[in-house]
Amino acid sequence: MNISIIGLLVLGIISSGFFINDAFAEVTENSAYLIEGSGFAVTEDIIRLSEIDIGLSSHQQSGSSIDFVIEDGFVTLDNEDFVISELEGKFLREGRYIRINGNVESSVGFDTTISFFGRLVEESKDASVYGFTGRITTPDNSYKIIYTAKLSQLTNIVEITETTQEEEILTIRILPDSSTQGIASSYIPSGEVREPRLSDTDPLRLRYYSQDRITLEPGTSVVFVNEDSVPHSIESGKENYGDRYNPYTPDGRIATEDIAPGESLTITFDEMGFYRLYDPTYPWMEIIVYSFPDVDNIVLGTTKNQQGN
Repeated sequence: MNISIIGLLVLGIISSGFFINDAFAEVTENSAYLIEGSGFAVTEDIIRLSEIDIGLSSHQQSGSSIDFVIEDGFVTLDNEDFVISELEGKFLREGRYIRINGNVESSVGFDTTISFFGRLVEESKDASVYGFTGRITTPDNSYKIIYTAKLSQLTNIVEITETTQEEEILTIRILPDSSTQGIASSYIPSGEVREPRLSDTDPLRLRYYSQDRITLEPGTSVVFVNEDSVPHSIESGKENYGDRYNPYTPDGRIATEDIAPGESLTITFDEMGFYRLYDPTYPWMEIIVYSFPDVDNIVLGTTKNQQGN
């Protein structure tokens, strides 16, 4: 009953358009974006949790529309995953609307079609929120979807200059005290005193890495330097939303050894696609890498995990 009520409320917001502001999302040609969202897939008999997590690249603009191609990602129905196979879309009216259509494939090979339509709800300087409705059609069922999703652009915040090979390698710092920020012991009981940490000056901004979203070309190397007081390792995988005991499932593409305090390790991203990196020992430490060709190596450092240099 609670899920039904929430779904109806979300649908009411999307349908009314009451929260759509007068501005529009800034979408541009030949750029990289992430769409991350969740909601519900509904039939007459069942309501299933559903998520979308995709990376896309925009193409040339025609009038007020920009075509885009889904490079990588997945859609879920409860614990069932559907990976991208043939999916494309379009930004409409300078980003006020998003249309996504095509096919995704289940783990057992069954083809499933999706048809989503998103409407801009609200935006900030670095991201926009959309309400999505549409359909997921499997061989067994046709689900009506109700999503709230964030569109974030991977824009030129830090560019790697073309000088020497050493200077072209991007360095990301694992920041001091990042290992303690996601556990109960990171909070101070009443009456106790401890040395101040980096996050104390701004308690709403957790700081794990010097940058937490990166766009790069396949074959690019990234150096991770551990400035924390404990070892860290990095794996790639899929996030299991809502599962506090098993938050990630490794995908086998990236798995490093421990990086000792004061040491560094280089990772080369050979494959094109979307990487969600995490520390298996400290799973709240997450970094996203979007690897696709024909773009400058750039870093988005404006999210909550960023610390200024």
